[in-house]
Amino acid sequence: MYVPGSFAVSDEKILESFIERYDFATLTSASSTGLVASHIPIMLRHSAGKAVLIGHVARANNQWRQFDGSAEALAIFHGPHAYVSPTWYATSPAVPTWNYAAVHVYGKPRVREEGDFTAAALQDLVARYEGARAKPWRTEDLAGDLCEKLTKAIVAFEMPIDRIEGKFKLGQNRSQDDRVGMLQGLDAEKSPDADALAEFIRKTLIEGDV
Repeated sequence: MYVPGSFAVSDEKILESFIERYDFATLTSASSTGLVASHIPIMLRHSAGKAVLIGHVARANNQWRQFDGSAEALAIFHGPHAYVSPTWYATSPAVPTWNYAAVHVYGKPRVREEGDFTAAALQDLVARYEGARAKPWRTEDLAGDLCEKLTKAIVAFEMPIDRIEGKFKLGQNRSQDDRVGMLQGLDAEKSPDADALAEFIRKTLIEGDV
């Protein structure tokens, strides 16, 4: 990923927090027929002191067949993003741009089908999204052997993190007045994307998370 110095983020805690918050990722890898990608939720965990990504794909999705622990893959975590108009800046000339935050994670995924790894990974994922509900759904709620059948229909994988890149392009290269104008412009858009980006910028640049 092209990352100018002013937009680079290298703090591991910030990057891991980003991954945990924006955990619906694009997982890309190479196959014998070319590049392939899957859009899946991925969990960040630590094993033996090393950060790893854990996820699963449908067994019918042949991407997992390349996950032998030797071939590199790239997981892209997408944060807030929105169009930025040059009319919002206090200074000119200026041009339109797109501001965003993204984290790229590189590693060599490997299939994990031994023991109860798949079932445990699935339960962990369900607990993440159901845990706060008044009546959370559980895999145990499935009747008979349905849970086992569904578990066999997916393939779990683990990807130790070899390299991670963070890019938060939030207007750091602009003046303070320009950034104020940008935030005012985003607020005036009254769109979910613009609102999310404005909130992220305020938390990151103003509250000092980066």
